[in-house]
Amino acid sequence: MEVLRFAPAQSILLRTNFTGNDAAAVNTSSAAIRSSRRKPSIYAAAKSAVEISPPIEKLTTAAPPVSPSSLQCESGYLIPNDYMDNGGVRKGSPNAMEYLTNILSSKVYDVAYESPLQLATKLSERWGVNVWLKREDLQPVFSFKLRGAYNMMAKLPKEQLQRGVICSSAGNHAQGVALSAQRLGCNAIIAMPVTTPEIKWKSVERLGATVVLVGAAYDETQSYAKKRAEEEGRTFIPPFDHPDVITGQGTVGMEIVRQMKGPVEAIFVPIGGGGLIAGIAAYVKRVSPQIKIIGVEPFDANAMALSLHHGQRVMLDQVGGFADGVAVKVVGEETFRICRELIDGVVLVSRDAICASIKDMFEEKRSILEPAGALSLAGAEAYCKYYGLKGANVVAVTSGANMNFDRLRLVTELANVGRRREAVLATYMPEAPGSFKLFCELVGPMNITEFKYRYSSDQEKSLVLYSVGLHTEAELDEMVEKLESSQLHTINLTKNDLVKDHLRHLMGGRSNVKYELFCRFIFPERPGALMKFLDALSPRWNITLFHYRGQGETGANVLVGIQVSDSEMDEFRDRADSLGYEYEVETGNEAFQLLMR
Repeated sequence: MEVLRFAPAQSILLRTNFTGNDAAAVNTSSAAIRSSRRKPSIYAAAKSAVEISPPIEKLTTAAPPVSPSSLQCESGYLIPNDYMDNGGVRKGSPNAMEYLTNILSSKVYDVAYESPLQLATKLSERWGVNVWLKREDLQPVFSFKLRGAYNMMAKLPKEQLQRGVICSSAGNHAQGVALSAQRLGCNAIIAMPVTTPEIKWKSVERLGATVVLVGAAYDETQSYAKKRAEEEGRTFIPPFDHPDVITGQGTVGMEIVRQMKGPVEAIFVPIGGGGLIAGIAAYVKRVSPQIKIIGVEPFDANAMALSLHHGQRVMLDQVGGFADGVAVKVVGEETFRICRELIDGVVLVSRDAICASIKDMFEEKRSILEPAGALSLAGAEAYCKYYGLKGANVVAVTSGANMNFDRLRLVTELANVGRRREAVLATYMPEAPGSFKLFCELVGPMNITEFKYRYSSDQEKSLVLYSVGLHTEAELDEMVEKLESSQLHTINLTKNDLVKDHLRHLMGGRSNVKYELFCRFIFPERPGALMKFLDALSPRWNITLFHYRGQGETGANVLVGIQVSDSEMDEFRDRADSLGYEYEVETGNEAFQLLMR
């Protein structure tokens, strides 16, 4: 979806030249797939903030701002790690052999389970490969995070452990630290943002930790935790960027190698800060280097993919929050060093694909994964389809199951779209007797799952917005061809997020308001967020449309119409920027012009 951003163009625009037709011809062997890689072509954008440079021998720690949308490719395409085996050891970091021996001697099993590696029979049949699920969602805190937290804490000297630990987290890391502290008999303080749902902080409290709700945003919470650690002599337990944490997560890779009896083509791992994939790669690449280690990120939270491309860590100027467990703006310094040296690359997937994989997991094992927990499954499917992989063994790490119940509504709405079992369409229908009947006859046996139409007295044609269930792409193409041949022009809007999030709920509300500007904002889920917005923009400008769609603790997706003249745009930008809310201008979105004007 092309949008106009208020910020200047960031970084570079990457578009891969690899097409689906190319992929179909690719041989399924590892060597053939590797040799068939094509580099993305590069186009410099106006006011580029980051330049492409030659491979960097020495890692830098700078983190220039980059937009997630500056890296574009087809889902499933392996964004290669061109720096593989070219990394240097950062001062104070363990070398490869140290990581290997530390993983082998880790004490994580004092508290964690050796999670099962299960064959997904239904998915294997559908994909044509053997899909193995590494079930980290079955750990005592329903996440792999327990491993790294415990490993670091168990290695602390006794006197240091007695002074207590502290961490900042609103998610799985918090529970991992709390349970580890309970087992080790030490005092733990968990700093969590004030917006943390009660169900989450109560679960941490039940594990015996002291919960402190502080800070409206995570950065404030982390600053508080680090300051208090310094003042009280506590040990700050980071979520991913520490050798002992990475080592603990690396036991997942050790278990996979031990549990798999046959050759493995690839292990797919979700990436947030990089601790899990760094640990898995540190072990697997040393004992079975032929196995590909492939990271998976959402398109709107692709900090590792961009960092590997630029050869240094970069900071995302904004990050999508749907898969909140991997919503990280900057990957870790040590995790990036290891990934740059050892992983094969990263694939990117959409929000719809993640929802589809959550549904797949429920149908396969009757388990509900959180979005980040289903990320690797979505990436594995996209990769196998893109490269035509058949008959191989692939492993997907299902990393967590701490799903917020209020997120399930959105997941169920988007799952069929992600699985391509539902399409969202718009058709121009003549305002004449019998046209509605003709439309229904042409749609034929397709199952209409949603339909929105309103008579328009001042136009010869009205627009029908509807969704249809489908079994194959060919069925959809055949239906659209019938409609077009009968002069019923039809547009496929399935990939347009603005339609799925907002416009499908606003159909029939057309209006032509002078100087009307439409923006999508992400409101944080905290008291006063709406009033802060209104205080900044109203009554200075008239609000003409407002559609709110909650997405749980990750924030609310809000579409706003507001009257702003051209001469007032600079002032509007300044006020909107001062809010600190992520936003995009959608006035130029083709679907908006189609459905709302």
